[in-house]
Amino acid sequence: MLFNSGVFLQFFAAFLLFYWLVRNHLRARNVLVLGASYLFYGWWDWRFLILLFFSSSFDFVVGLSLGQLTDPRQRRWVLCASIVVNLVILGFFKYYNFFLASFVELFGRLQLPFLPGTLVIILPVGISFYTFQSMSYAIDVYRGQLQPTRNFINFLSYVSFFPQLVAGPIERASHLLPQFEKTVSITRPMLEEGVWLMLWGLFKKVVVADNLAPLADLAFGQSSHTAASVALGTLAFAFQIYGDFSGYSDIARGSARVLGFDIMWNFDLPYAARNLRDFWRRWHISLSTWLRDYLYISLGGNRRGPARTYVNLALTMGLGGLWHGAAWNFVVWGLWHGLGLCLQRAWHVHRARVATPPAPLTSAPTPTLTHTLNLTPTPTLRPMLRLLSWLATLLFVLYGWLLFRANSWHHIQSMTRACFHWSAPVWASSFALTLAAFSTPLILMELWQVRRRDRLVSLTLPPRWRGLLQGALLCGILLFWEKKQLAFIYFQF
Repeated sequence: MLFNSGVFLQFFAAFLLFYWLVRNHLRARNVLVLGASYLFYGWWDWRFLILLFFSSSFDFVVGLSLGQLTDPRQRRWVLCASIVVNLVILGFFKYYNFFLASFVELFGRLQLPFLPGTLVIILPVGISFYTFQSMSYAIDVYRGQLQPTRNFINFLSYVSFFPQLVAGPIERASHLLPQFEKTVSITRPMLEEGVWLMLWGLFKKVVVADNLAPLADLAFGQSSHTAASVALGTLAFAFQIYGDFSGYSDIARGSARVLGFDIMWNFDLPYAARNLRDFWRRWHISLSTWLRDYLYISLGGNRRGPARTYVNLALTMGLGGLWHGAAWNFVVWGLWHGLGLCLQRAWHVHRARVATPPAPLTSAPTPTLTHTLNLTPTPTLRPMLRLLSWLATLLFVLYGWLLFRANSWHHIQSMTRACFHWSAPVWASSFALTLAAFSTPLILMELWQVRRRDRLVSLTLPPRWRGLLQGALLCGILLFWEKKQLAFIYFQF
């Protein structure tokens, strides 16, 4: 069931009617949310519900076991069982045929016979999201950061909560699960925020992303490329994937706010980032923090020396890339960002070392006058340096989107070489005009939000102007609603 479909609008309207009647009755409310969530998820294929129920039930039992056991060794074994079961399920459905095909290709290059049978495997939608969400609960209970819940209905509702089930954000049990253990008070500010986010999210998806998708397909589908086609295609995809994914996250948070729930912000104006670390604090926040807390820190983080820190960064980002899909270009994309984060860290370490004067080697009195390197930019240079830092970060991220969107390693090489061929295809001008027309509303809203440092700046408008803005968004949505309904990009992950 797609957010950008008439079926979802009917489903959500009917659900709101029943939800309003039972909102103050905790058990009835949670049973209703659970039933609606399973209906929402089973709309694609009811067989996927078996997998969702098994994964949730297994980690519920794991949490209860971890809460009762005191022996460290037994607790480790129980946690390992949760991690292994979840990763085996995820690995089988998402990566079995991918790694099998990779091994076939490798053995073929080595001229060794290797012809295993392949399986027809349907990837359950959203499996990467709810698997990570369920697994993080077991890890938090093991670490003593969370008490296990004994209410099965509440836990199933937490894992399957339909606004964020299919494409996140990946919620932590410490944040979302307690909201299922108490009644909520739905206030007017919640409703205003929810309605705005649902409208803005649908606009980003239906108007911006879905109209830029054909442009990205056109540019990346060319048999030959030029610098102009690569640049325009990459820009189109950058706006498409941001409008698509952040649009889903806005609709998810908005629909949750209408119900009185609070789920985390998954995006914070990422294209305004001035360095790569800042970008990952703003893009897919739930995944980047999950990888930091459960993978990077578990590998040792920055506690085991500089060399190990860089390895941990690269490995975390590489696996984060693989999480996105069963293709090597996603791994390359992750390693590209891992390399960028390593270089950024090395630069900051170097600056700190140069800026700090060395300690005296003898007990001789410290000279009255010392000469240290002042790396603080002058007020005149600061705006220029900020602009250059933002531009460099944006260019790095854009090339990363080329790696993400490319179909193969040969495709990546072809498009990279084309960046140095300064010519434009005949369709470049019309392409650029269409790109500008559909990306400009998004850019203007982002600039407004950055300038005011408020993601909900539109809610500060007087009621008349706010109504006009929301009416304009609704008109845009209705104008393009009849087009072919495209699934959200992150549904495949």
